Amino acid sequence: MAPAAMRSAVLVAPRNFEMREVPIPEPGPVQVRVRIEGCGVCGSNLPPWQGRPWFTYPLPAGAPGHEAWGRIDAVGRDVRGFERGERVAGLSQCGFAEYDLFDQTGVVVLPDRLDGEAVPAEPLGCAMNAFRRSRIRAGHTVAVVGIGFLGAILVHLAAAAGARVVAISRRAFSRELAREMGATDVFEFDDPDLVPRVFEATGARGCDRVIEAIGSQASLDLSTHLTALHGRLIIAGLHQDGPRQVDMFVWNCRGLDVVNAHEHEPFAHVEGMRSALAAMARGDLDPGRLYTHRVPLERIDDAFAALESRDEGFVKGLVLAA
Repeated sequence: MAPAAMRSAVLVAPRNFEMREVPIPEPGPVQVRVRIEGCGVCGSNLPPWQGRPWFTYPLPAGAPGHEAWGRIDAVGRDVRGFERGERVAGLSQCGFAEYDLFDQTGVVVLPDRLDGEAVPAEPLGCAMNAFRRSRIRAGHTVAVVGIGFLGAILVHLAAAAGARVVAISRRAFSRELAREMGATDVFEFDDPDLVPRVFEATGARGCDRVIEAIGSQASLDLSTHLTALHGRLIIAGLHQDGPRQVDMFVWNCRGLDVVNAHEHEPFAHVEGMRSALAAMARGDLDPGRLYTHRVPLERIDDAFAALESRDEGFVKGLVLAA
């Protein structure tokens, strides 16, 4: 039986999580309650931690954690297909706590092969969905702009598909990581001669696919200019700090296909997660080395500070509740 209360991180003000004892939530008719093992820290979590005028504090207990995994400890009366004790991951909103609720439509069961491993399935599913929508084939030249967690996985997936991968990042650590993940060519993001160098390396063609994985105006501009005639520009970075401008002249002249690779339907999220878990179970995907910073729930602010600074060696942080 679960206790009456749980520990939860509560974001009470910018840059300030407090540990509090709060009631353990009861699952609704189509929800499962999960005893959380851990939760990834997403780039989209950073603005509420840093503070913006439109956020109201405190946030709900456990928010904004949405990359959680753990074991089911209670099921709603109408839940079908899930049982207590199963190790799962999925879509939730308050995963920086000891327990959280998941709607049954957003839950995936973790393969036995992954027992004992950290499995933030939600961002892994995002990477698989971005890769699917990129339509990368063997022989393509693919540029990945931004080598964080998402970009590193996309480098691996593109290389495994037989593409030539060009990786672009500001950090020397990330460029070396991209080589290890399968990139053929690596370039420094702020190199003033970057675009002509990439075109020289690709025989003046540019890149058949360019995946923008940062979420800034500068990365969108750069990605536009790297894309080949009739190429595909895939926007995988999360643009959450205001409007963007695009160079429509280049988009028009090159006849670009532009794809927003963000999925917001639960079905698409779940399918992406299932694809990622299947690849991990086969041994085709091993993201474990990308979880570079692991902190206990009590030190959650440290994980956010590491995400903000992105020092050499940082890829992704996990907050561990168990």
